[in-house]
Amino acid sequence: MSLLIWCLLIAGLLPILAKAPVIYFQNRDNGYDNKHPRAQQQRLIGRGARAVAGHYNAYEAFPLYAVALLAAIATNTVTERIEFLAIAFIVLRVLYHVAYLANYDKLRSLLWFMATFCPVIILAQLAVLL
Repeated sequence: MSLLIWCLLIAGLLPILAKAPVIYFQNRDNGYDNKHPRAQQQRLIGRGARAVAGHYNAYEAFPLYAVALLAAIATNTVTERIEFLAIAFIVLRVLYHVAYLANYDKLRSLLWFMATFCPVIILAQLAVLL
């Protein structure tokens, strides 16, 4: 069970870590505008805009994943498959962000799809087992 808690912590930190490239590109845009950071982010283009989109998507991906892992923990139904999917989600999300920044759109979409199915499969497995 502690593996799932560690995975939750790491996944919860991913959106914060995904902010680092955004800050980098904002600093390259005449310095970081701390008074209007969202307005500055909207002006970013290319890799900077992709960094912002990846950052936002990291927040969007977290709730379903958190619910799936918390459901496994709450029902005391932690299997090797669930642990594997919990780790796979994190790896796929990191690769997703790298692909987003590198502008590999098809690979990025595939990684998004695969990562999204990890918590879906976890919840489906719980539904079948319980």
